[in-house]
Amino acid sequence: MITRRRLAAGAGALLAVLTAGLAWPSTALADETTARQPKVDLVLDVSGSMRARDIDGQSRMAAAKQAFNEVLDATPEDVQLGIRTLGANYPGDDQKRGCRDTAQLYPVGPLDRTEAKAAVATLVPTGWTPIGPALLKAADDLDGGTGSKRIVLISDGEDTCAPLDPCEVAREIAAKGIGLTIDTLGLVPNTRMRQQLSCIAEATGGTYTSVEHTDELTDRVNQLVDRAADPVVTPVATEGGTECAEAPTLESGLYTDREEFGQQRWYRVDVRPGQELRASVSVSADREVSPGYGVLLRAVTVHGREIVRGEAAGHGRTDVISTGLRYPKPETDDEDAPAEAVCLQVTTSFSPAPGVKTTPGLPLELTLDVVDGPSDADDVAAFGLGRGWWLLGVLILAGFLAGLLWGWVSRWRIAVWRTN
Repeated sequence: MITRRRLAAGAGALLAVLTAGLAWPSTALADETTARQPKVDLVLDVSGSMRARDIDGQSRMAAAKQAFNEVLDATPEDVQLGIRTLGANYPGDDQKRGCRDTAQLYPVGPLDRTEAKAAVATLVPTGWTPIGPALLKAADDLDGGTGSKRIVLISDGEDTCAPLDPCEVAREIAAKGIGLTIDTLGLVPNTRMRQQLSCIAEATGGTYTSVEHTDELTDRVNQLVDRAADPVVTPVATEGGTECAEAPTLESGLYTDREEFGQQRWYRVDVRPGQELRASVSVSADREVSPGYGVLLRAVTVHGREIVRGEAAGHGRTDVISTGLRYPKPETDDEDAPAEAVCLQVTTSFSPAPGVKTTPGLPLELTLDVVDGPSDADDVAAFGLGRGWWLLGVLILAGFLAGLLWGWVSRWRIAVWRTN
């Protein structure tokens, strides 16, 4: 009897272990899938000005509620969505209290459409417009996970909580390198509000949209939520060195950094014989800069010899400037030949407009791709001049022919002179 009980207990324990072993991978896989899901935080202005009745014959608040209900119905299942308010709770005149008036109406996570709609239905236009503090809190709402992160800000007025400039807040969020994008929508906008919301969006690579009708608001928010669900490559935050010896060694991928005005950034990439390095860099002027600027991308050896370069110039007509280069490293018969460290130097010539803050630095995006090099061994780019060798050959031939012609003409003129 005792033996049977022990056998039964042992079998039960074994079954429990097997069950736990089967369940653990499923749980781990579910957690990993959840971590990769995109996150969206809808930030809605519920300040007193949202009472204005100038959107399709109804109040701005009513238009926003209608749009939110339709957006909640259309939100993809794999998107974790939340709703944050600003100016929804404090109706008084104390600016200090009014500028703390931001709250999470519905937490970012799996969407319960009925619960989210019930929360939106309770909103009543109330107080101030603390856009800056709301953006800081919204960034915290989206913390964690590896999926895309997007804030959609809907407002009908300027921030009323100076000196906390919401545009500077957006730049600080972008400087963290967490891949968070802020899109802004202005309800019945004026010039100053349009400028502020545009600046917030541009600081993080987002978009600004002017809205004057309910269907426009619904369509645009739906587009932005759907865009968050699209697969994206999130840049990896890095910090370049002040010289090649201190530079981080990077692999193929997309990287983001910040570069101060007048500063140089250095990065290292290992390239093996027979491989080709392709690199491009984009620098965005996320604030007002003086006209006339440029960006230079150089590939040099660890000893400082330039291999190849790319450069571009701008004159104030665009706020993003890009350049690139490619370097195929020649093949070798030595199978054990080590990889060569190539140093990439990024230099810009931006200068801030008067009164513009210089920190954090301008956003920089670096794309690196190390691939198998061209099979044609005489690819002229392998010698560091890119396709310039062709031009050099043409110039040499043209110079040789011109010299022959000039010599023949000179001898003919001398012969004629002697005859005369």
